[in-house]
Amino acid sequence: MGKKQKKAEAETDAERVENDKAENELELDNGDSHKKKRRKKNKKRNEIDREVIEAKEIPTVSVAISGSIINNAQSLELATRLAGQIARAATIFRIDELVVFDNKSSYEKEDRSLTTGNNSDENESGAAFFVRILRYLETPQYLRKALFPKHYSLRFVGMLPPLDAPHHLRKHEWAPFREGVTLNEKVPNSGETLVDVGLSKNVAVNQVLEPGIRVTVAMGTNRNLDADPPRQVVSLLKPMEEAGMYWGYRVRYASNISSVFKDCPYKGGYDHLIGTSEHGLVINSSELSLPAFRHLLIAFGGLAGLEESIEEDSNLKGKNVREVFDSYLNTCPHQGSRTIRTEEAIFISLQYFQDPINRALHGVQH
Repeated sequence: MGKKQKKAEAETDAERVENDKAENELELDNGDSHKKKRRKKNKKRNEIDREVIEAKEIPTVSVAISGSIINNAQSLELATRLAGQIARAATIFRIDELVVFDNKSSYEKEDRSLTTGNNSDENESGAAFFVRILRYLETPQYLRKALFPKHYSLRFVGMLPPLDAPHHLRKHEWAPFREGVTLNEKVPNSGETLVDVGLSKNVAVNQVLEPGIRVTVAMGTNRNLDADPPRQVVSLLKPMEEAGMYWGYRVRYASNISSVFKDCPYKGGYDHLIGTSEHGLVINSSELSLPAFRHLLIAFGGLAGLEESIEEDSNLKGKNVREVFDSYLNTCPHQGSRTIRTEEAIFISLQYFQDPINRALHGVQH
């Protein structure tokens, strides 16, 4: 890859993380004066996300989950634990994208409750709370203070078990890539920026960037942090492309289930959609054959299942759940309990799909 292409890719990713941070600093404010700004910001972020993702197509697995599951929690502490279980499942099974969806009508779409600057409110919607916790947990511990202001919804995150993902590195660990946050300090007489990457010293990167932006930094093999030349800011896909490292999940909000599909950030959209339900088809995991895919989506419904989400979505009016999904499966037949909670279903289902996904990725046919 030429220098110009690398630079463009790095700049694109820097813009992406800046927009992520901007979105995280707006939370639950529905005032009319903010709507145009949010729409413009979301549109720009979606365009940037598409550019980053299209840089190199790697097969991905996304999970869509209803934000309404949070509303069933009896306290903030239990809601936090629930979101933490979903984050753990996504990390354990190397999920690339988590989509939290509401059950809003199409005319309600622009009135999103997803914004982050309301640090005093206790009335955050289930979806907004869910998105905040998922993003917080995905962020390496040494970056959280810089990227997440204090918020009521984050009161109990300290009691959650860490994700311990590959990009959650300790201070003494060296890796080819590290996540960092740009600092106010600039390197004198140079086009460089200092970045906190969680090591004993900050490192310089070869771009002038605004402070407070989360970036992925290529660390190289030279462990001398004062060495020249400066490190490079790279695409968040680089760790997977070059080192096969799982680099966390990305979180997206959708106002309804049709927006999960329509606003897909991947070029060409999801090419295989799987719905999960106790009313789905029963197939043994060993006998399930998935087509070769680029971007797979597995959806989990809320308290009343995916059927209700589809019924309440005006964009899918009159559609049967089996018309919406390519596969509609029961991943835990013969259950002993009348209900399987979503946080239980996601572990059961992602384990169920492990072998079929691996066979699809390696072209093994039954």
